[in-house]
Amino acid sequence: MQTSLQIEGLIKEFMDVRNTTLELFSPLDIEDAVMQSSDFGSPPNWHIAHVTWFFHKILEKYSKSYNNYDDDFNLSYLNSYYQKYGSILKKSDRGRYPRPTVMQTIKYRKEIEKLFVDFIKLRTKDPKDYTDGLILDIYTAINHERQHQELMIYDFQYYYNRFLDDSDNYVPRKANVPLVLEQVPKEMIHIDSGIFLLGYNGKEFCYDNELPENKVYLNKYKIDNKLVTNREFIEFVEAGGYQNYRYWLADGWEMVLSENWDSPLYWVFDKDDNKWKKKDFRGTQEIRIDEPIVNLSYYEADAFCKWAKKRLPTEAEWEKAASWDSKSNSKTIYPWGNTPMTNEHANLLDSYIWHPAEAGCYPKGKSHCGCYQMLGDVWEWTSSEYVLYPGFQSRFEEYTDKWAINQKVLRGGSFATPKEQIRSSYRNYFKPHERILFSGFRCASDA
Repeated sequence: MQTSLQIEGLIKEFMDVRNTTLELFSPLDIEDAVMQSSDFGSPPNWHIAHVTWFFHKILEKYSKSYNNYDDDFNLSYLNSYYQKYGSILKKSDRGRYPRPTVMQTIKYRKEIEKLFVDFIKLRTKDPKDYTDGLILDIYTAINHERQHQELMIYDFQYYYNRFLDDSDNYVPRKANVPLVLEQVPKEMIHIDSGIFLLGYNGKEFCYDNELPENKVYLNKYKIDNKLVTNREFIEFVEAGGYQNYRYWLADGWEMVLSENWDSPLYWVFDKDDNKWKKKDFRGTQEIRIDEPIVNLSYYEADAFCKWAKKRLPTEAEWEKAASWDSKSNSKTIYPWGNTPMTNEHANLLDSYIWHPAEAGCYPKGKSHCGCYQMLGDVWEWTSSEYVLYPGFQSRFEEYTDKWAINQKVLRGGSFATPKEQIRSSYRNYFKPHERILFSGFRCASDA
């Protein structure tokens, strides 16, 4: 049962996430809002309509009065991959349909927002109407929109990189967040062997693929206290890393040859200046060598590790390094403990920095064992295949369960991840060739 105060908090959380999405969307010109950056991306206009459709489906589930909503466009266009809701438009075709228009989408958002708030308020008269299933569905929908906020930002960077002029770039909101950098040497942290409980152990919302906690045995291992930087990756590139098949998995080497990979996504070598440069949300500039490497595929991270005579951590090794407090012999929700996250702990969307912070920042956010930036900055590739934990039970059909094949697990969030979305047990997953996400890594090795 939810109290009236909890229900008011739920409405506030709902409206906060809706307002953030529109804030991210608002700098776009209409022409840019309806363009699809790539076959694996989506038009921004589709994103903001799809997340509204998701809330619409929650309304329909709990009240038949919303089934006959008088819409201005074909709602099946907004179905991403849910077979239970009928026809699905092929993802690569989303950019071929500039309808609904941007104005229609914004109108749809406002109408569903009002219906959804009214739907929640109706239940304040009898809080028993808030079943566990309803609360879970609402929080899933809220967090689903947070995921799309980050996906939109991936698409923004990919789309605007096709324009050479820096005036053609996404201009985001800026925030003045002072960064605290600790000048500590890069080193490998020793982690003891033993049984570790992998998965979420808190009481707040989490996704079903973080459950249930399950025992894994870990041998002793070592893990980098810092993320791999641009400086380190340039050494790999200039040592011929992209020209030597010995460092690459077979599928990765095929990508190098077929896609002519010779450096990370967005990197360009300026022969006149003899420097590596890239265009990001700051415009075109020289690669900042002490920032964590970003926009790498799993294949590239794995190849670097082989070159460096190290390896990627498993997701269990990563989570233990991020959450295990050996002093209290217990696991915490965040690397620093269970206290709520602030902008002093990690570089996430709420900081509005819009790029990875220099390796070694955020000393308040380091883990109990001494690892920096395990949350925020860049998603970290692990060597683990995305599989469902033993005893998994789906809590939202077709959401996380159907993707448990041919994907690699990433951990930790990025500078575009909303802070309410991330924790040490959060599991992201992408195919090993994908580079559009804000992904990097840290190395591990056997002890």
